[in-house]
Amino acid sequence: MRLLQVDAFADRAFTGNPAAVCLLDRARPDAWMQALAAEMNLSETAFVRPDDGHWGLRWFTPVVEVDLCGHATLASAHALFEERLAGDTVRFQTRSGVLTARARDGWIELDFPALPVVAAPPPPGLLDAIGVEPVFTGRSRFDNLVEVRTEAELRAAAPDFRALAAVDTRGVVVTCPGTGDFDFVSRFFCPGVGVNEDPVTGSAHCVLAPYWADKLGRASLTGFQASARGGVVRVEMRGERVGLLGKAVTVFRGDLNAETLRTP
Repeated sequence: MRLLQVDAFADRAFTGNPAAVCLLDRARPDAWMQALAAEMNLSETAFVRPDDGHWGLRWFTPVVEVDLCGHATLASAHALFEERLAGDTVRFQTRSGVLTARARDGWIELDFPALPVVAAPPPPGLLDAIGVEPVFTGRSRFDNLVEVRTEAELRAAAPDFRALAAVDTRGVVVTCPGTGDFDFVSRFFCPGVGVNEDPVTGSAHCVLAPYWADKLGRASLTGFQASARGGVVRVEMRGERVGLLGKAVTVFRGDLNAETLRTP
């Protein structure tokens, strides 16, 4: 089976968010997929398999399966396009329903569910673990959101990841207004699922898109995720859906050997 590593939300190698993409030729046990994800030791490993005219897609961190992952979906679509296994549009069957990816003017556009934020107090211990002063706190379907005043505050945040892993949340999106080419800036921390800081997070932009579209009064925005690797995500609000646009670069490709496939 073919295995690729793809830098998603990136226009050059070694930036954006790396994801492994395993192109399955048949169903594999959950334990095997989790073991391969732990072996790859990336924030996400995607498993893609032909499924009745569509493509089945599942996402695993090194420690758990997750319900939604943007950058590994982008990487999966890029892999299918590059390997000539799909035309310019791919429909994925996932735990979050049908997700569509299509090639668009040198970008890949993902059609994802919008995940609006409602104002809510943070769970106990969250703000202490992140060490920031919020101007807003809220909650989406999966994550908490914290807005801070300035980009300097956001970039200076140095979370206590051990403490944050004990907080009752999948992850926390920290965001602030952007400057220059970017409408907003963000970081995403999720040690509870095995990733201290995710480099560029598509699912977080399903939260950020409706939040900033409402605040700024515009449906089309550009965000920058200010991790060490960094990445640009264009977002377009479409009612209860959001378009996420990014680029991707294949870093390497190879094949799993026979012994690997026999491992339970």
